[in-house]
Amino acid sequence: MHWKGPLLALAGAAAVAGIAIGLTVGGGSGSSATSSPSGTEEGGTTVASGTKTNPGHKLIVGTLDDSFKQPTAAAAERAAKLSADAGFNAVLLSSMWTPGATAPSATETQLLRNAIGAAAKHNLKPFVFVWSGLSGNTPRTAAARSQFAAYAAALARAFPQVRSIVVGNEPNLNTFWMPQYGPGGSDAAAAGYYDLLARTYEALSRVSPRPQVIGGGLAPRGSDRPGGKRDTHSPTRFIQDLGAAHRRSGGPLPMDALAMHPYMRTSKFPPSETHAASTTITIGDYSKLMAVLAKAFGGSSRSLPVYYTEFGVQTQVPQDHSKAYANLESPAAVDAVDTGTQARYYREALQLAACQPNVRGLLILHTFDEPNLAGWQSGLYYADQTPKDSLGDFRDAAEAARKGTLTRCFGGTFVRNG
Repeated sequence: MHWKGPLLALAGAAAVAGIAIGLTVGGGSGSSATSSPSGTEEGGTTVASGTKTNPGHKLIVGTLDDSFKQPTAAAAERAAKLSADAGFNAVLLSSMWTPGATAPSATETQLLRNAIGAAAKHNLKPFVFVWSGLSGNTPRTAAARSQFAAYAAALARAFPQVRSIVVGNEPNLNTFWMPQYGPGGSDAAAAGYYDLLARTYEALSRVSPRPQVIGGGLAPRGSDRPGGKRDTHSPTRFIQDLGAAHRRSGGPLPMDALAMHPYMRTSKFPPSETHAASTTITIGDYSKLMAVLAKAFGGSSRSLPVYYTEFGVQTQVPQDHSKAYANLESPAAVDAVDTGTQARYYREALQLAACQPNVRGLLILHTFDEPNLAGWQSGLYYADQTPKDSLGDFRDAAEAARKGTLTRCFGGTFVRNG
């Protein structure tokens, strides 16, 4: 992800909005993609009449949107209702650990209480990701990582209805984790993050009921070049180095599932694009992801659930909605597409995920556009909370994906004519 500036309404997950595309050039940048961003390519496959196909499996279809975290229950419920109306059945909220903290503050607890309560009223399954903000707050010491773990456990005890907690955010990028490299180019980030994950897993194992621990939250690309323009790791390299840390530990795998952020290079690229010749991993690279996991963690990875916890396609802002936005001259959204393309790409992403056996859910960033164009405009509503033309098509696709009726599958992908 790439940092696109301050976001107005969202304190946590939304504070990372827009960091997800094209951080690096070359190496793991995805420059060897197999398709072009014309917006006309079709993913999936076609099959001859009578060919045996399989139904796509059910998916969680969620939103990553901290607009749920409101000071009043009524305001939180409006965000939840509009999210449910868009077809979502889950929400991922953020909670940011700060150095020294061992539990959420009273203010953070109240915001989460309003958000989680509103989600429950509208049948949205709550997930929370606990992160440390930007890299200046990286938990570099054992003491800091223990504090982070205690914070996550305190949150889980306060909100037993939260059954899934994501640990960290894009530790393979120097935006969120420093240092990335150690002596001789060793992967300091993977080693440090693994220790954080293990401590958090242990702390959450003492919570009853124990929530699902989701590790990773990895950005889709990175340079793998220490001392370069930016110190980052590709997800391919980072997962391999997590596997090395795991083998050194000698303990059980300290996560129940893996989270990925499979953003495309820009919103103009379809989610079916693959990256066979690079270290990038997006939705179309599922077979590569499973091979990397098998190499890193062995046979246990065959059943490891995968969540795509951030994915977004930005749309252009029409003139009649522009008054709801600020920083209109920002170049950050130059990759934005029309709402028809957004709807098509979101449907295609869901179809792909429904044909990937280990994938449990796809979460969209966000329900609502961010009002600052330096942020992220990938919602199903404009910043003034009026629906985009893509909302109806997305809702239909999301509802079908949740029921397991969205698509048929063949050869590891969806069938266009099935």
